[in-house]
Amino acid sequence: MTRIIAGAYGGRRIQTPKGDGTRPTSDRVREAMFSSLESELGGFDGLHVLDLFAGSGALGLEALSRGADHATFVESDARAAAVIKGNLRDLGADGQVVRTKAAAFVEHPDGPPFDLVFIDPPYDLATDSVTSLVRRLQEHSAVGALFVVERATRDPFTWPEGVEGLRHKKYGETTVWYGR
Repeated sequence: MTRIIAGAYGGRRIQTPKGDGTRPTSDRVREAMFSSLESELGGFDGLHVLDLFAGSGALGLEALSRGADHATFVESDARAAAVIKGNLRDLGADGQVVRTKAAAFVEHPDGPPFDLVFIDPPYDLATDSVTSLVRRLQEHSAVGALFVVERATRDPFTWPEGVEGLRHKKYGETTVWYGR
């Protein structure tokens, strides 16, 4: 069972989609990721967050728990989208669930510019495809937006032109890349 690490919903458990199509970010990786983001951002208050390939919504929910104003969850799988809606309802959190493919969403994103973007695609998605998603999202993100990409450690990742790579951190089979 996955839980929210800190903030208003800290310690609360959330549901994850059943089956092998979703790979939730582990509590340990999320805790380290959000500690790093807290330091980089100086807090989450007022942020507009995008959780692309949302799965259970754990990343966006964690940001909401820590003070983000709004989170948009993009998920193509109907069961996973229903789980995110249930998690939002159970926590009493406010967020928008968009059931579509990530590539379609980035062509016409809805809402205000994003300050924080999480991209946690299936590990088998080609690196070029992930880089292309970041490139498209740059146009719909706030100046100075922070991008967080989670990939398999065995897969390389390169930021597109216009995004400065800040650092990356390995957690066993997972590597988290930070860029602005």
